[in-house]
Amino acid sequence: RSIIDTDPPEHVRLRKLGIPAFTGRKVRNYEEATRAIAVELLDEAIAAGDVDIVQALAAPLPIRVIVDILGVPKEDADYMVELSDHLVSGGEDLSPNAYGNTTPLELLPFNSPAAFGLFEYGRKLGDERRADPHDDLVTTLIQAEVDGDHLTDSEYANMFQVLVFAGNETTRTAISNGINAFIENPDQLELLHANPELVEQAVEEIIRFATPVLHMRRTATKDTTLGGVAISEGDKVVIWYASANFDEAIFEEPLRFDIARPTRPKMVSFGAQGPHNCLGAPLARLEIRILLEEIVRRGVRFTATGSIVRTRSNFVNGVSSLPARLTTPS
Repeated sequence: RSIIDTDPPEHVRLRKLGIPAFTGRKVRNYEEATRAIAVELLDEAIAAGDVDIVQALAAPLPIRVIVDILGVPKEDADYMVELSDHLVSGGEDLSPNAYGNTTPLELLPFNSPAAFGLFEYGRKLGDERRADPHDDLVTTLIQAEVDGDHLTDSEYANMFQVLVFAGNETTRTAISNGINAFIENPDQLELLHANPELVEQAVEEIIRFATPVLHMRRTATKDTTLGGVAISEGDKVVIWYASANFDEAIFEEPLRFDIARPTRPKMVSFGAQGPHNCLGAPLARLEIRILLEEIVRRGVRFTATGSIVRTRSNFVNGVSSLPARLTTPS
């Protein structure tokens, strides 16, 4: 089972072994490579003028960053992108009745051919790094040690799979929704250009406003009462992050996109600071921050050239297409 599907003490153990890959020092080491990728993609989009934001920026940035820091060889990068895209797209193009047929494994993102491909590729790359360590995330994971404990082969491969998927989809969704928010609220992009020091606040607001993962389901471990509602041991409880991030009792005018919004109280897009708080949150923040910094540095403005197309899902707040024109000062 992956780190997503476990509870303490197993979850605590896996988290401790995974944390070394995402310490502040480690994430800072990823900045140069991340900026190089962001600059390349943004300059290509500016040169093209009219692009699909998802295909030009939001999708390639996070997957190229994660495969780079994992240490995936360049000749295999396209394969990782293909597998990750298959997981992200899921069954959005299928008929509404398709989920009644449990035969096609591709309908089950973490029990699908693409997921199995990621698992097997990760295991193969891990074997290579055990024999020949590199300065990359895979080597960090397979060498991670806490009190003499290490990740097993299957635990490592599961973590590789989760990193490729989660490290791609959530940031991709945040960037897509963030740029769409700037298109719909051009005054906020002008505010950012005039006040570059707001970049980090803008990152937090984008992640709140996008809420990439809409909900998560948990199982009650004991009888309790929450908000006046009785919950019995074994009940399935759905946590709607989107509801919390737009709670008018917590956020002033929550439906308004405001990059100057105070960062306290915090949004809960990364898991509300609980035991399942996202390990990769620092990397997601880094990628979005760097992209915004480069947008400001180039004076980029966005104009819609078509309608946004949203991913058909009640789990991820995905964007399938966002046609837009990029312009810069002449």
